[in-house]
Amino acid sequence: MTAPATTDHDVDETPVTEDGGRGSVRRFGTLAVAAAVVVGLLLGYAGGLLTPRLTRPGDASAEAGFARDMTTHHAQAVEMGLIAFQRGSDPEVVSIGGDIATGQQGEIGTMQTWLRSWGLDPTGSQPRMSWMPGGPQMMRDGLMPGMATPEQMAKLRAAKGRELDVLFLDMMIDHHLGGIHMIDGVLKVSDEPDVVRMARTMKNTQQKDLTNLTNARDRLKG
Repeated sequence: MTAPATTDHDVDETPVTEDGGRGSVRRFGTLAVAAAVVVGLLLGYAGGLLTPRLTRPGDASAEAGFARDMTTHHAQAVEMGLIAFQRGSDPEVVSIGGDIATGQQGEIGTMQTWLRSWGLDPTGSQPRMSWMPGGPQMMRDGLMPGMATPEQMAKLRAAKGRELDVLFLDMMIDHHLGGIHMIDGVLKVSDEPDVVRMARTMKNTQQKDLTNLTNARDRLKG
């Protein structure tokens, strides 16, 4: 994903803002990404509804636990991606942030649809990460692998310019590494076709993201 392009004529008509006239363009881009997030969510729901199963995972199943926990994990990534898209100063960081926000919001839609189709609540009775062997021991201060602390999130929200770009890249790399660890966990214990297929897609996407995130961080850090 790239930020919307403008012509010379468009630039002439854009009111001058503190960021050199790019304010209106960025606002338009933000609306486009917001719309894409909604579309991704709806497509995720539709994808789940089109693949009903004769047998359903139970409330304490690995599949249900993964869907619930990865939804929470993804939700933080969506927020981080939107911060980078809306306020990042580096074009590549802006693009990566938008891609992550839209992609992971769509996956949230699919996982929530699984839970509804299985007749399960979005939240369950099991502790976080209990679905994964050794999972509870991976929790740190109530956070799943790779998740940012409240202090880190507050720092990202307050950051600007190059500081925001580098902080986002550092945090998202850790976030993806933790997410891939969880994905590997469900792939080891689940034989539910929809879950296995989605988990493999998630892993491939996040591995590609990690390459782009790492390259961008190396470039910005020189």
